[in-house]
Amino acid sequence: MSPSRTHGPGPWRRAGVPIFGALAVLVIAAWRQAPSAWRWDLPPGFPVPRVPADNPMSAVKVELGRHLFYDRRLSSDQTIACSTCHQQQAGFSDPRRNPAGVTHDPHPRNSMSLANVAYLPVLTWANPTQRRLENQALVPLFGETPVEMGLAGLEAVMLQRLRVEPRYQQLFPATFPQDRDPYTLANVTRALAAFQRTLISGRSPFDRHHAGEQGAMSPAALRGEELFRSEELECFHCHGGFNFTGSVDFEGKGAPEIEFHNTGLYNLDGRGAYPAPNTGVHDLTDRPEDMGRFRAPTLRNVAVTAPYMHDGSIATLEAVLEHYMAGGRRIVEGPHAGNGSASPLKSPFMVGFTLTAEQRLDLLAFLRSLTDEAFLQDPRFGDPWAAPLVLPR
Repeated sequence: MSPSRTHGPGPWRRAGVPIFGALAVLVIAAWRQAPSAWRWDLPPGFPVPRVPADNPMSAVKVELGRHLFYDRRLSSDQTIACSTCHQQQAGFSDPRRNPAGVTHDPHPRNSMSLANVAYLPVLTWANPTQRRLENQALVPLFGETPVEMGLAGLEAVMLQRLRVEPRYQQLFPATFPQDRDPYTLANVTRALAAFQRTLISGRSPFDRHHAGEQGAMSPAALRGEELFRSEELECFHCHGGFNFTGSVDFEGKGAPEIEFHNTGLYNLDGRGAYPAPNTGVHDLTDRPEDMGRFRAPTLRNVAVTAPYMHDGSIATLEAVLEHYMAGGRRIVEGPHAGNGSASPLKSPFMVGFTLTAEQRLDLLAFLRSLTDEAFLQDPRFGDPWAAPLVLPR
């Protein structure tokens, strides 16, 4: 009799499965459970972004997030996507002063740029509690004040839309192979966050100049940089560091830096009041000293992210410069009339300054040297739906 009959299953079989076949199954399972490793494509001198331990980066997750970012299925009536209000050519901001969601009601705030959002320890204009991209994504998706994507009460509908899309039938299982059902809201926000963390901008003429490229910045831009970094203008105090903002975090940094500032944009009552509902951090804390305090956005790609300020109320860079030169904005008539330069709540760095006509042009040239044209056109960040799906390896 054969050994397999006298001693049970032979050495090449276990439970009726050939050993070679079992090994193949294990190898395939291990491969499916290990999405391709992520390598950061960082500009020279940029630190590694801090990534949550429960949402590690992978190439396939980023690709899934990119598809979701440009997918109108993520709105109740399937008319808008994340990219509607965060457009690549505008530095992932919105050229409209007040973007509108599915209800067509204008949003009270202008869309912030997503460039280098991976380095931000606090998100949105004025919410010190909004710390994670994974959580922040829930606000536009399900928020009702204001309505943006309009999915409140429609989570199951949205997930079913994704479940039947052929591309997602490849992307979701490949991204979350250990999940019995990978089509979950948590996985949607994880993928969106992973894609947003790749939106790193740091190859502007300014960056190339400081990396040693001769002629990358014009003489006017170089003079403007000196003005920007001067104690007379004080710009660098709120827009400092590699990301030109005072709020920053990255891997290896001891503690995140978080700053909010009142720039004297409004002063409705002579005591520094801002028009509701845009009262800044004050809207959450109700503390008088938080009135009008907003996070200073990055100045990277600032020349293409108009309009400016939290409410989009300043249309051009030239007008922004005038605001800071005056140490605050004066509105002479209408419901928002008031002298912001006299606000008792404005930042101590809002002192005002005087520039010659040439110096104005120099400072504007410097700000324009922060435009990263490669970032604005990088196909890795663009709409993937027009091209065939290629799963990352």
